[in-house]
Amino acid sequence: MSTLVTDATLSAPDHNAQLRKAIIASTIGTAIEWYDFFLYGTAAGLVFGKLYFPNEDALTATLAAFGTYFIGFVGRPIGAAIFGHYGDRIGRKATLIATLLCMGLATFAIAFVPTYASIGIWGAVILTILRMIQGIGVGGEWGGSVLLAMEWSRTHHERGLVAAWPQFGVPCGLFLSNLAVLAFSQMSGDEFNTWGWRIPFALSIVLVGVGLWIRLGILETPVFRQVVRDNKIEKAPLLEVIRKHPKEIILSALVRMAEQAPFYVFTAFIFAYGVGTLKMPRNLILTAVLVAACVSFITIPLSGYISDRIGRRKMYLIGAAVTGLFGFLYFGMVDTALPSAVFIAIVLSLIPHDMMYGPQAALIAEAFTPRLRYSGASLGYQLASIIAGGPAPIIATALFASYHSGYAVSIYIAACAVVSLVSAAFMPDYTGQDISAEYDD
Repeated sequence: MSTLVTDATLSAPDHNAQLRKAIIASTIGTAIEWYDFFLYGTAAGLVFGKLYFPNEDALTATLAAFGTYFIGFVGRPIGAAIFGHYGDRIGRKATLIATLLCMGLATFAIAFVPTYASIGIWGAVILTILRMIQGIGVGGEWGGSVLLAMEWSRTHHERGLVAAWPQFGVPCGLFLSNLAVLAFSQMSGDEFNTWGWRIPFALSIVLVGVGLWIRLGILETPVFRQVVRDNKIEKAPLLEVIRKHPKEIILSALVRMAEQAPFYVFTAFIFAYGVGTLKMPRNLILTAVLVAACVSFITIPLSGYISDRIGRRKMYLIGAAVTGLFGFLYFGMVDTALPSAVFIAIVLSLIPHDMMYGPQAALIAEAFTPRLRYSGASLGYQLASIIAGGPAPIIATALFASYHSGYAVSIYIAACAVVSLVSAAFMPDYTGQDISAEYDD
């Protein structure tokens, strides 16, 4: 069981210090997890098709590479179920240490997977297994990192901003993964495709060490400690949350359609489309995604802050509507194949996404009662992976193959936006309300 520290033993300055530590631990840990997860997506779009499916034509190899990429998203709901159970049983902190190890060790191992030239199709099989383990790790990460920060919040009027900081780990991970690939892609000749791509995966073990050191130094959240004191620990939290909060779980998954599917079009599919189809320089796409991630450093916490002022649901609806329209502008600019237009489109692409992603953590987590919150929020959030994020690059690639136009992908993005708009309208909004006590009995 987690170490218990009563709230009375913490002064206001001590509580604020713990809040800062929790936010830092959540953000840095999440950044490391997403570095690992996004690194695979970038490599899948750039080199995995050639290395692990060399007997296929370029389009089929890309689809196959994104197929192994998709497996990571299948693992995310599994991770949500496993780690959500323990997060509601033994605490947020211990569970988050386990998720970090799961993800980090799998990513490190990817650096050493032999290619098709060495062991044939078994290279792709091993890659797929490790990708699944990555997905399981990141599936348990999100819920815990959000709760670790949000449940230390002192007031009801700052949860949107506080919970947005773990979301900030996403652009950090995106930035670091693309920076690593950009740095090592400067190698001469085919060195990057031969072995240089492996170095960013191997370096993840250093980041895991940093993340563990930080997470070991934090306390359990006051909300979970209260659940323990009140003897409210559930024996089977996953089953209980499915029984008591089915609507919230389903809505949490559907509300992410406009956020998650376009995100992976903008950050994963664009590498295969921009470099492979439009013949744009690889470094141009990498640099543009890097700059887009830097913009998100501002727009994610800003969107969370605004949601504390105007309401979580309203902010989310605005973001979903903007995303649905932006998809047409995005591919209109990208399809010109003009370097300046492509660069600007990619840099702007994450702003509509961030308008949803900033308030999303609080919107979803607040919908579940404390003793079931890790399981419920994780499951709802990660179920979107198999209907939105995972299939998105595959669907986008298939749409382009069928219609030979980026506008077909724009229509797909608009359809996702409609699903999110309807779902968000039915999501409960607890902005400014107390969520520390049980409210489902």
